[in-house]
Amino acid sequence: MEIKFVKKRDGKLQEFSDKKITTAIYKALKATKKGGFPLAKKLSIEVIDVLKKEKYICPSVEHIQDIVEKILMKNNLPEVARSYIVYREKRKQIRESKEIFGVQDRLKLSLNASGILKKRYLLRDESGKIVENPEQMFNRVAKTIAEAEKNWSNSVSEYQEKFYELMQSLQFLPNSPTLMNAGTKLGQLSACFVLPVPDSIEGIFETLKNMALIHQSGGGTGFSFSSIRPEGDIVRSTMGRASGPISFLEIYDSATDVVKQGGRRRGANMGVLRVDHPDIIEFVTSKRKNILTNFNISVAITDRFMKKAIAREKFDLINPRTGKPVKSIPADELFDIICQCAWETGDPGLIFIDEINRKNPTPEIGSIESTNPCGEQPLLNYESCNLGSINLTKIIEKNTINWEKLKEIVQLSVRFLDDVIEVNKYPFEQIRNITLGNRKIGLGVMGWADMLAELEIEYGSKESIKLAGEIMGFINKTAFEYSVKLGRERGSFPNFSKSIYTNKIDCLRNCTRTTIAPTGTISIIANCSSGIEPFFAIAYIRRISGGSMFEVNPIWEKKADSLNLLKPKIMAEIIKKGSVNNVKGIPEKMKKIFRTALEIKPELHLLMQATFQKYTDNAVSKTINLAEDASIKQVKNIFTSAYKLRCKGTTVFRYGSKPSQVLYLGEDFAEDIDYLSLGEEFAGCSRTTCDF
Repeated sequence: MEIKFVKKRDGKLQEFSDKKITTAIYKALKATKKGGFPLAKKLSIEVIDVLKKEKYICPSVEHIQDIVEKILMKNNLPEVARSYIVYREKRKQIRESKEIFGVQDRLKLSLNASGILKKRYLLRDESGKIVENPEQMFNRVAKTIAEAEKNWSNSVSEYQEKFYELMQSLQFLPNSPTLMNAGTKLGQLSACFVLPVPDSIEGIFETLKNMALIHQSGGGTGFSFSSIRPEGDIVRSTMGRASGPISFLEIYDSATDVVKQGGRRRGANMGVLRVDHPDIIEFVTSKRKNILTNFNISVAITDRFMKKAIAREKFDLINPRTGKPVKSIPADELFDIICQCAWETGDPGLIFIDEINRKNPTPEIGSIESTNPCGEQPLLNYESCNLGSINLTKIIEKNTINWEKLKEIVQLSVRFLDDVIEVNKYPFEQIRNITLGNRKIGLGVMGWADMLAELEIEYGSKESIKLAGEIMGFINKTAFEYSVKLGRERGSFPNFSKSIYTNKIDCLRNCTRTTIAPTGTISIIANCSSGIEPFFAIAYIRRISGGSMFEVNPIWEKKADSLNLLKPKIMAEIIKKGSVNNVKGIPEKMKKIFRTALEIKPELHLLMQATFQKYTDNAVSKTINLAEDASIKQVKNIFTSAYKLRCKGTTVFRYGSKPSQVLYLGEDFAEDIDYLSLGEEFAGCSRTTCDF
């Protein structure tokens, strides 16, 4: 009798596949080194014969698994049977844990992914009860975004299906607000905003109100405070004295604490001050006072300042109210203070504002003064941007890159992000106008470190740098070509005639296409490494709002399993150290492939960033990780080199330099860990508010 369907645990029927039985047996054989695919095929045929004799048309998953165990024992394979039973038990524990989370998950997402989805993404009713599962979330998002297609064709259902498959397969995920808000009353889908801060009380507090509305919707905000007159300057309307930009930064910081983004995400801000502002030293040293906890801060560095600092010449500080110099200081001494504070606290970062504006695609519309919270998205005042990232682990097939598959993913992702612009509900009119005028999107990548490990390429090696250029160059070129195609079908972005592209090409849908974001939580959902960061550790503690996650790198587990390295003593040592570098019994090749962030030279971190930046329209979020004993001189060298390499910005993070950080090594927790219950995910952004 032919078996047509299998009854799943949730009661739904799925088409029967003997390949799944063969694959499961093969994995157990491989794990115990007791046989290969031919034996797995033979055993699966025996399983199917038993099912047919029992005259099952629609057996349950559990019944099939019971028969597999019996067949393994019958064939004198007790070790294989044990391996299979352990795997079943582990999957059972994960399913039960997901049920505790309140997540019904048929996509086989990781335990950590289920936890983060429950906490932040899945919709709830008024009582707080979760009313959707991950499948339904992806379908909600796909349906909402595909509605844009009716503006140009009748292919809404076709693209709803394509967008759903793109996300549920974890080949691509959009930024968090799109996952959270698509199809809801709120409907705000963008991650990144920049708001102006004018030099007036009315303007400052109008922007504060706008910031609160954006945070409430799940977005992050960037500001330049460079227009505000310095502390002690005259206020003519009252004949009093100005309090300066730092005082208003503190007000914005306090307001962010109050809003709390509806309890789902903490407020994220970027505060920028030009290097020639009279209050620059107070700004640079502000994090020493343990203030501005909801802000990353960056200095807007000019070419003029860098040249003066390198030449050790004096540099003028300019009052933004008058445009006149008020003081002249040694540029190299100011640069030293910036480096010292970055070494101490991780802030400030640098944004190279002249380089950013040299690459500004719409200079006639205005100059760029700030970026979003993690620095990857330079934006004009009131501009917003939608981000999304391709999971590079999904284009590896038989240890090679499937370039055709990558091309298809890029094209569909660009279309998705352009449709997001169309269906987005904008917080207020100024944002709507300039966002629709430029139609910026930011397609990036995640899982870069995983891809390198899968291909057995050492992060930071010449081969990895070469591949970085090839991958991002391909993505950037493909995204540009598809945006041209969309421009011909849908029309160019309205400010096209005022852009750098006019008279060079006939049309273009989006004035920017690519961005490298940190992908904090979406990389947890996708079960891959964060952005283009190396592995932070092979095992580590991740602090998230409301708790902690212990994580073990899944690529390591897979590779180690094939080499019989998943032994209790080895894993205990890795958990304690976070690294495989000084663990006995691990081959040198594996140590190189799984070198962690603090084991990679800072110069190689920076070279990787610069390589991706070369092929990225917007900017690159990348942390230059430093060991706890790194020197201030190293920070200075990184900052100077980043400028010379034409990066748009840079950030250093010395391990342990913040009182609270996102990722921790596992040493203090190793004694209490049950290895079989560990999570399996990784993400590596080190700045405290990076979560996009």
